Amino acid sequence: MPSKDVTLLPAEVEEDSQKVLLESYRSSSRLNGMRADGLQAESAHLRHQISLIHRSLSWRVTQPLRAVRSLSLGRLPSGRPLRELPERLSALWDEGGVKAIGRAVEKRFPVRERLKKNVRPSSKHSGKLSSPGASRAVVSEVSSKPEFSVAVYTDRLDKTAVTLPPRILIIAEVSIRQCAKYRVWQKRDLLERLGWTVQVVDWRDVNVAMSALQLCTQVIFYRVPGFDDVMKLVREAHRLRLEPRWEVDDLIFDAEEYLQNGNISSLPRSEQDLLMSGVLLFKRCMLACGQGIASTRALAQAMRDAGLKHVDVVENALDRETLEIAASLPPRGEAVDERVWVSYGSGTNTHDEDFRQAEAGLIAALDEEPRLCLRIIGQLRLSKEFDRFGDRVERLTELSYRDYLAALAQTDIAIAPLEPTLFNDCKSNIKFLEAAIVRVAAICSPRDAFLAVMRHEENGLLAVTRGEWKSCFLKLARDKDLRDRLAVQAWQDVTERYAPESMAFTQGKALFGLPVAPERKALRVLMTNVYYAPRSFGGATIVVEELALRLRKSGVEVGMLTSRPHLDGRLSGNIRYVANGTDVLAAMIPDGNDVIGSMDNPHMAGQFADWLDAYQPDVVHVHAAQGLGTAMLRVCQERGVPYVLTLHDAWWLCDRQFMVRGDGRYCFQTTIDQQVCQMCVPHARHLKDRWFLMHQALSEAALLISPSEAHRQLYLANGVEPERIVVNRNGFRWPERPRTPRIPGSPVRFGFVGGTEAVKGYPQLKKCMESLDRSDWELVLVDNKLNLGFSSIHARDWSVKGHLEIVPAFSQNGLDDFYDQIDVLLFPSQWKESYGLTVREALSRDVWVVTTAPGGQSEDVVDGVNGTYLPIDARAETLAAAVEAILDQPGKFDGYVNPFKDRLATYEAQTEELLGFLEMVAKRKNKN
Repeated sequence: MPSKDVTLLPAEVEEDSQKVLLESYRSSSRLNGMRADGLQAESAHLRHQISLIHRSLSWRVTQPLRAVRSLSLGRLPSGRPLRELPERLSALWDEGGVKAIGRAVEKRFPVRERLKKNVRPSSKHSGKLSSPGASRAVVSEVSSKPEFSVAVYTDRLDKTAVTLPPRILIIAEVSIRQCAKYRVWQKRDLLERLGWTVQVVDWRDVNVAMSALQLCTQVIFYRVPGFDDVMKLVREAHRLRLEPRWEVDDLIFDAEEYLQNGNISSLPRSEQDLLMSGVLLFKRCMLACGQGIASTRALAQAMRDAGLKHVDVVENALDRETLEIAASLPPRGEAVDERVWVSYGSGTNTHDEDFRQAEAGLIAALDEEPRLCLRIIGQLRLSKEFDRFGDRVERLTELSYRDYLAALAQTDIAIAPLEPTLFNDCKSNIKFLEAAIVRVAAICSPRDAFLAVMRHEENGLLAVTRGEWKSCFLKLARDKDLRDRLAVQAWQDVTERYAPESMAFTQGKALFGLPVAPERKALRVLMTNVYYAPRSFGGATIVVEELALRLRKSGVEVGMLTSRPHLDGRLSGNIRYVANGTDVLAAMIPDGNDVIGSMDNPHMAGQFADWLDAYQPDVVHVHAAQGLGTAMLRVCQERGVPYVLTLHDAWWLCDRQFMVRGDGRYCFQTTIDQQVCQMCVPHARHLKDRWFLMHQALSEAALLISPSEAHRQLYLANGVEPERIVVNRNGFRWPERPRTPRIPGSPVRFGFVGGTEAVKGYPQLKKCMESLDRSDWELVLVDNKLNLGFSSIHARDWSVKGHLEIVPAFSQNGLDDFYDQIDVLLFPSQWKESYGLTVREALSRDVWVVTTAPGGQSEDVVDGVNGTYLPIDARAETLAAAVEAILDQPGKFDGYVNPFKDRLATYEAQTEELLGFLEMVAKRKNKN
């Protein structure tokens, strides 16, 4: 609220209200994003469980029984009414006769495929395809295992990875309130006082912890048991070269010594067994980490004895909360009846045996000194001998920490009796610290941590035997001046040694040092692309990998944000790795990401924000945002980091991404009309918001990049200012050797690399080739899904007279081998492409290109000179006419050379031009 002497003008009040409203919307968005992430994760888990059930032997064996049961109830196995079967069969018959019905049955009841195939060596082993048969189709389908490798995700982080800003992650047990206070939140405050950035994650949130590991420079596992998922986190910490530390404040990893604690025997057998199993898990995690942090010197030695080579000590101490509470407590007034209160605080029900160390001496003192009284704070089973003292014994339970300190401050003597075991020698002296900070004299057992700070009869009293405890009680009960003197000295000692400032610059600094920001000399660029090595899928990914490699060779520091697949045996959080010298953070895109989620993904925005803050780039280059979403661009805007957009496809303008209608035909809009779009996608209620979101992202970009002039013109027609969008033509991998000469007289060899997507012209291609009433041709189809582990093109679906071969997608190193196999590249794309990488690869290797025009795909093709133009008309007959014309002049390709290869772009030229753009944007930012 403003102070009374400040008057806010109406405009200022309105502005403040808008800011508050904006923050409210942001909070709501984040909350709903969390909810959506949770639902996505739950849905993915259920789908995975269902998949396991459906793949199980029992499910397959009982499938016929379920089918019979469905039919007996008048339903098809799919659940649809049985009466619909004749209509469905009729539709399939009209679609493709017996073959169509057979495929439908096979899809519903899959069996092992038994087809006779003429299998020949794949393209990577042969530069020539064998001749087809004269009278019928000869079909070859080359099988291939996916080349995708997970090694890059599991290899130890390369030392070339950029040094991130100092950040400490604490993966902790936070449910034990008192332990978390002294070992987690106090540690966080201590480190932040030294200047560190600190993140705390509950060890049960393993996926969150997995992601946080990727961006920290040090990690501490506090009181974490070695369950399997936790061990994955520890292994990940080692992979990231973080040298993890395991921290603890109790001897919970040594079963033999744990059992020496008399308090354990008071627990039910089931709880004892649970504790003992926990001991083994704690030790497992501790040894896996390899080094540790202890709260006491005795505990540190026990950790060394258990197998750790290096253990440091950071004691429990005072924190801001404790000091503020103590300072706010009123001074204790004089007791009316001069009673002297002894207090004992027990946090759990496992301190009965400890209290017995002082019990006999206390009872004797209570008998001898009627002014002595006892206040128990917390859980404790008292001996019946205390019953005779009536109201001189008081019990307080369920107190907050503030109320606990207040109750302690209203007593005269605090006690900390501990059983003489190694387990208790490892305990901290926190009870003495709490008594001292509220100026109450203390009597303690001489355990190791207490001896580190206590001096008998100077700042407290130490007692072991019954007689010593009785003597200490009576001495303090009868000498108020002694109580006050001990309390004052204890307060001075603990505030000097255990105050936050002292702890930070003695014990904290000695162990963690001061954070030092890494030096930066070169331009630092953070790129984003939905795929990246080892998932080198699609032309945009190939381009961005080559750009990143060349930018790095130019002295630029390059980071990458991308997506990653689900990996068996790995947690679902982010993974950081180095691929081709690029520092990569890969985040999982939720399964089933819908059209809105792929456009505006709050989850990915959060991962991007963390990576952006850690990587601290001068400029962000968004190369392909599809799937990653535009929400990350708002993060750039909020952080004041300039971003450059490369405009692939028409995703920024069209909800269908390629401006192709549902019927597969190009919509031919130039200036986009939202009413036309709404008719194209009538049930999409989000189109208006999508348009606003995309245009806001485009308008806030520091620079827009188009891979072709044709694509640039599309954006100019939709309101982008000419000076804000430039052309940066994609390079490609040029041939590394001369082309293998074509054998004169051999059949014309066609190639198609567009997959099964309708926008790439696959349906037109299939109809075209099946319509050819001749066999003097060969066609190589690239199934780009094979490298992802499944097939999308099946030979049995084709009925052709020529020769067909299906091969997996080739790597960049296999370009020359692939194009050696073909004379003509078929590129019947059904929209105005933003570029067309394969067209340029073919042209540089003297391969004729049949392509639709206009669009970026045809800019380097000269009709009738190095290729053939087709209209974008979605007609198979148009393509068939061009193919027939080519087949009628097979000798044309004997010794053919493209005369315009010098016009083609290179990666070197593209990178040099891109670097100039990025440097310009970064300099502009620095000036501002």
